Amino acid sequence: MPRFVLASASPARLATLRRAGLDPEVIVSDVDESTVSAPSTADLVKTLATVKARVVASRLDGDVVVLGCDSLLEFDGESFGKPGDAETAAQRWRKIRGKSGVLHTGHCLIRPGVFETARTVATIVHFAPISEDEIATYAATGEPSEVAGAFTIDGLGGWFISKIEGDPHNVVGVSLPVLRDMLREHRLTVMDLGYPATADAGAD
Repeated sequence: MPRFVLASASPARLATLRRAGLDPEVIVSDVDESTVSAPSTADLVKTLATVKARVVASRLDGDVVVLGCDSLLEFDGESFGKPGDAETAAQRWRKIRGKSGVLHTGHCLIRPGVFETARTVATIVHFAPISEDEIATYAATGEPSEVAGAFTIDGLGGWFISKIEGDPHNVVGVSLPVLRDMLREHRLTVMDLGYPATADAGAD
């Protein structure tokens, strides 16, 4: 069984994979995302996911499968990543409330010397027409400052998402159906990555 590594610092991605029966080792790439560019949001998340996976894979020996991911919200021709602070998060919400955007997540799976494959998944997110008080309160929690697009559907921001069209896991940061398909393309299954891990795997 290959060693399974998640090249991402995202707690939401790790939690999603653990709830789905996998318990990856986390190794963060520390890639400077500001140095990476691409012609579209979809291309950018795919490129970032690939760069992260390659950097982590290059540090490891033995049989390993590395998953790199990156997410951005495409809205009105702009690519929104993590706001970084409450004021910017609130400004983002004033733009997106009552409207919709596309959450793109790039996935790159690498088994060094065997294969490298990448996919981008898009999910349409419809935002509720929330009030100034709701924006201020949500921004003050700190949660939207640290997530792509300034929102979550699996946390405090779930109240303010009116509908999604597509894979809900993709909005959290990793598409389970697509990851399974990527594995199957290379004759692997989730069982080869340790599924199902015990319920308390990684709990501490």
